[in-house]
Amino acid sequence: MSPKSSTRLLWGQNFSLRPGPQINPTNSSPNILVIGGGVTGLVTAWVLLDRGYRVTIVAKEWASYTKQQRLTSQIAGALWEYPPAVCGQHTDNISLTKSKRWCMVAYRVWGTIAANQDLAAASGVQMRSSVFFFPNDIEDDSKQLAKLHEIQRSGIKGVQHDPSLIQRLDIDPSYGVVDAYEHLTPIIDTDRCMAWLTALAQSKGAELITETIHGDLFAQEDNLLARFDADAIVNATGLGSFEVAGDPTCYPLRGSLIRIINDGKDFPKISTAMSIAADAARDSEIVFIVPRNDNILLLGGIAQRDEWDLNLTLESPIIQSMRHRCEAFLPVLKNARLDPDYPIAQGLRPGRDHNVRVERELRRHGTQNGQTRLRHSRIVHSYGHGGAGWSLSFGCAEEVASLVEDALRGVPATPMAPYSPEIQSSL
Repeated sequence: MSPKSSTRLLWGQNFSLRPGPQINPTNSSPNILVIGGGVTGLVTAWVLLDRGYRVTIVAKEWASYTKQQRLTSQIAGALWEYPPAVCGQHTDNISLTKSKRWCMVAYRVWGTIAANQDLAAASGVQMRSSVFFFPNDIEDDSKQLAKLHEIQRSGIKGVQHDPSLIQRLDIDPSYGVVDAYEHLTPIIDTDRCMAWLTALAQSKGAELITETIHGDLFAQEDNLLARFDADAIVNATGLGSFEVAGDPTCYPLRGSLIRIINDGKDFPKISTAMSIAADAARDSEIVFIVPRNDNILLLGGIAQRDEWDLNLTLESPIIQSMRHRCEAFLPVLKNARLDPDYPIAQGLRPGRDHNVRVERELRRHGTQNGQTRLRHSRIVHSYGHGGAGWSLSFGCAEEVASLVEDALRGVPATPMAPYSPEIQSSL
């Protein structure tokens, strides 16, 4: 039997920031196989471990810290955002509605981490002001106004609708932005946080295995459960779900960020995130300026669907255009120095036509021991997060934990659906 637990993250009951699991497993506790070593896999493993499960994490690679290609979770801008994210592409109503709850779960956890000086230093999580700019008055844009009102009601801290932010932050008035609002948001140094998450998962009892699993998980479910002595499987493979979930609607959304030195020598040190989202920008051209840590500033961004190649350079026209766009928006950036160790980062966001999928596997096995007997799968999926993996992390993990418990208890799988009106009204 699976550990009895609330479906929600409850501090001090089924969730903890400390090393070691909140609920200690026993030899008979279910073992959950988590496939994927990015932020989704690690946070999901953390949540499961604290609920008393044993967890094995299998990944083809882990976070690395060389000048070579890094994990998508490391390359991510990791600016927490209320959905839809700056890069756009979040159009499915069910996914968008659920993401508005998932993101707030993550907001509270990241915020709690940032409020603890020692944890903030170890994890690279800080609460900073994030300002969103618009080429039209928000009051005249029903979609943006509705989003602002949701943010004001959500519990996000420091929300201020204030066009004077444009002048105060030295935005070039000729760029054409006329309105703005700000709020406090978690900003995450992904390199540091991935190392911290990995170490925390291990301290809570996770076993890490480096291996690439090929093929549809459903077709090999029984074999995987037996080979890893597992009772259920969580698919957190991101773009790999094209293969392992048999989902042809998955696609890459190529992104890139320029990394510049933000030490106050070439321009006044920037501690505020600034952006123009794809759904607000003219011609959908994103502006994304985010402090990565106390020394690096990120400039972006792009969102190129179905581009699989990671062959962009600083000389690529789209990268030059991206940089010029940021410099035109914030002219002090023209004096910037590139990070000599890692000047350009690029990766493939895990896109999906219906956006985020946090759902049980709906296919059923047709035979058992040679007899026709439909069996529910014990695979739970969490993928398709696009550019919002960090923003949705703990919310999706909370829901995955609930679905894992359902799978272990033999509850029939049902399609992903919106929250009930009661839950939705509380968002």
